[in-house]
Amino acid sequence: MEAYKYTNSRLLFERAMKVIPAGVYGHLGPVEGSMIPPSAFPFFSREAKGAYFWDVDGNRFIDYMCAYGPNILGYNDEDVDRAAREQRELGDCVTLPSVKMVEFAELLVDTVHSADWAFFAKNGGDATSFAVMVARAATGRKKAVLVNKGYHGVAPWTKLAGNPGIAPEEIANNLYVDWNNIGQLEALISAYPGQIACFIASPYFQGNFVDNVLPDQDYWQKVRSLCTKHGIVLIIDDVRCGFRLDLSGSDHHYGFEADLICFCKALANGYNVSALCGIDALKSAASSVFYTGSYWFSAVPFAAGIATLHKLKELEAPKRLQALGSKLTSGLTDVAAGHGLDLRISGELPMWYMRIANDPSQVLHQEWIAACVQRGVFFTNHHNHFINAALTEEDIAFTLDVADEAFRAVKKMHPSFV
Repeated sequence: MEAYKYTNSRLLFERAMKVIPAGVYGHLGPVEGSMIPPSAFPFFSREAKGAYFWDVDGNRFIDYMCAYGPNILGYNDEDVDRAAREQRELGDCVTLPSVKMVEFAELLVDTVHSADWAFFAKNGGDATSFAVMVARAATGRKKAVLVNKGYHGVAPWTKLAGNPGIAPEEIANNLYVDWNNIGQLEALISAYPGQIACFIASPYFQGNFVDNVLPDQDYWQKVRSLCTKHGIVLIIDDVRCGFRLDLSGSDHHYGFEADLICFCKALANGYNVSALCGIDALKSAASSVFYTGSYWFSAVPFAAGIATLHKLKELEAPKRLQALGSKLTSGLTDVAAGHGLDLRISGELPMWYMRIANDPSQVLHQEWIAACVQRGVFFTNHHNHFINAALTEEDIAFTLDVADEAFRAVKKMHPSFV
């Protein structure tokens, strides 16, 4: 396979650098060091369909990042796009909210096991920030417990001391525990009696550049018990996992009930909407917090979200994503083993994390990822990946062929590595 070239991407990036800070910002910014080496990755897409996107040079990629999660059914899903188009013809951003907002909330309450109500915003960070505000309004307390190296968006309260633009006061009420460490949580509760408003965490640990870690047996049941006993609001950040593990919510998947649960990404298959769902006991507190935005009543994403949830149910999506993830990851580990490499898979298979375990420098891993991307399989070297329902067995077979060739290519550069 001939390695892709990115002539148009580079030219467009030069234009972007003149008018956009960093040219491309966030995870995808080549100046952030997350795409190593930057020369192996395209910077701009031209179109997308199903499990694929094409860059501005016409190169096709099987996309295992799925727009960092929103693509769960496949890009440009016909049913979702039809629902969005029909609503757009009626009206989208109007002075008054659409009936679709009510219908979408009713569907979420019917779908998510722990939900008695739903509140809509735009980004995952909108939902997590609102959740913390609701918890503080309900309890009259200030402190929030977070998991070390967890991710809940980019609002100031989610950052760490020393991050650019962050004042110490903005994180002064954050407390931190290690993942799966019940003892630390118990100690914090004892150290700050009657002061902790909430505990917020993803359903399992999904750090970057590190293996993902599932909850220990009974971990969430113990957390639930502690929060209930001490009047602490339990918030699950299901922005990344939501509807990939369990259509009833990832708390349901792990056998407990959250007080508040945050959704975004897969909620509307790429249409811009997020949601906070909660229990009846917190509905009054949620009503008391003034929280809104210019486009938060936009009706098109609500219609898309309704169509997405219905289709996810029809497809039994979590079961399908699990099967596809199992087939792909087992194939990748077998291909790696054929080259004497231990490709370590962690996390849940619909959104797995991988690294070459016998490559402590991560150099070989980064070069292997780059070689896959240059041959049409879009992985990243530092983040969990995603499966979407449009992926086929033929796509998986092609991926494994690319992975095999990519391993051969990087081993030629490092003949003494293994």
